[in-house]
Amino acid sequence: MTTRLPWWQSAVVYQIYPWSFQDSNGDGIGDIPGIISRLDYLNDGTADSLGIDAIWLSPIYPSPMVDFGYDVADFCTVDSRFGTLSDFDRLVKECHRRGIRLIMDLVLNHTSDQHPWFQDSRSSRSSAKRDWYYWADGKGFGRRPNNWNARFGGSSWTWDAHSGQYYLHSFLKEQPDLNWHNPAVRTAMWDVVKFWLDRGVDGFRLDAINWLGKDKRWPNNPFKLGLRGYTRQEHRYDRDQPLGHQALKELRALLSGTPDVVLIGEASADTPGGPSAFYGNGYDELHMLFDFRLLKSPWQAERFAPLLEAGDRVIPRGGWPTVVFSNHDQPRHIDRYGANGDAERRARAAAVLLFTLRGTPFIYYGEELGMRNTPLRYRDLRDPYTKRYWPFRIGRDPARTPMQWDGSEQAGFSTGRPWLPVSPHYRELNAAREGADPASLLNLYRRLIRLRKTFPALSEGTYRPIGTVPAGCLVFIREDASPAKRDSDMLVAVNFSSESRTVTVPDVTSPGVIRLSTWSGTDSATPWIAARFHLEPDEAIIVSLGNQTAA
Repeated sequence: MTTRLPWWQSAVVYQIYPWSFQDSNGDGIGDIPGIISRLDYLNDGTADSLGIDAIWLSPIYPSPMVDFGYDVADFCTVDSRFGTLSDFDRLVKECHRRGIRLIMDLVLNHTSDQHPWFQDSRSSRSSAKRDWYYWADGKGFGRRPNNWNARFGGSSWTWDAHSGQYYLHSFLKEQPDLNWHNPAVRTAMWDVVKFWLDRGVDGFRLDAINWLGKDKRWPNNPFKLGLRGYTRQEHRYDRDQPLGHQALKELRALLSGTPDVVLIGEASADTPGGPSAFYGNGYDELHMLFDFRLLKSPWQAERFAPLLEAGDRVIPRGGWPTVVFSNHDQPRHIDRYGANGDAERRARAAAVLLFTLRGTPFIYYGEELGMRNTPLRYRDLRDPYTKRYWPFRIGRDPARTPMQWDGSEQAGFSTGRPWLPVSPHYRELNAAREGADPASLLNLYRRLIRLRKTFPALSEGTYRPIGTVPAGCLVFIREDASPAKRDSDMLVAVNFSSESRTVTVPDVTSPGVIRLSTWSGTDSATPWIAARFHLEPDEAIIVSLGNQTAA
């Protein structure tokens, strides 16, 4: 009897940043009707579409947009900038009609300071919702309750003159933390989950999960060396508390009757035990966790290889890893990985890794086009975090600029003035032009997704690294989970260096077929001789081993 695998294990997920995907009404801001109009680009059932299986929608809730949707003012409706609940319902319907699942972004740790819960909480010390947030007295003479620093800079405590206490915020002062010690808070947030499940969503991406729960004795965090206030503390008491794991176990139990709903978590890389700790001891917390170590690693095989092996070992039985190189909080990986090298060739090699490593791949919108970080002037910036550290850190705005659909004015994103400037590269890097070019990065993504769906070892198989390879190379085999299907294994080889390499793999004896090479630019389907082969600079290849005949 064949065990049915969860849909997310073989899925390809596409992250949509609603502000920047498609504007339908000319106000310069992307919206839900705009997303619906572009669904066929993502998957219309033909080879001309990207072929993704699910979209992850960054926040669309009503919000003052101080943190662009992660400061939620109402969890159970849609911000008018993006449309209406009816528009959202239509989005769910149109996604499902195309076989696309929809994953919502859900912020558990905090709300906006404009949320009615917080407005009630700060109205009086005797408010019924006072304990829905963290409030504390100072230590006298204007001293805060402790030394905790916020992720986006400054103290984690802000004085509220009206009620005469400090409130806690792990991020911006406009994002007060919810008190997860209070059962009423957990009940209210589980009601939010049920609200969206009833509207047909297929899962949740959970923001900043390792901030759930605090040590309410308010001890000081220990000092450590770092470049700024937040990194100069060991976050022992304001993060990574046992309560966070308890809350996620509650959520997993809540979903026990809906096995097709997926929970994907975002946790800091330095959380004790790493992000994988949030799978739970018995795989009873989250289904998948983002691991950002590859995202933050330089483009070096010697850095990737140990991270991949270590990450694969810690995934518990039943758990499943993720593969992500870019997102809305980080500079785009074509520029990060391309530093001091051929950025386009490296982006092609990275694409091969994205779709052949063990785990569910997540594409950040425009990544498939090779969208770059857009150079912005200070007056163009919208994100407080980017402004705070500009020009010393690139920040988040350069990776959030409008999707580049075609070579027309504003890249086909809007008929109005976009909320962020369009990249100057849009006439060369756009979906219309690249769709018509067989050798484009977009068409490489399309072919890789088809290959992943054609050869099950790439989506379901185990990961076996090949250790005896030249410096600068990464070689591994995705082995089919069934020993009886060992002739369906896939070999992947990536040359991270700018020089040619000859690779010897003595323990691989079967011949194969090269299904894809990033150097040739097209599918090759040429014979491959086992044990010894050549890689061009920055080349990646995918080889089907044994007697496979699938095209």
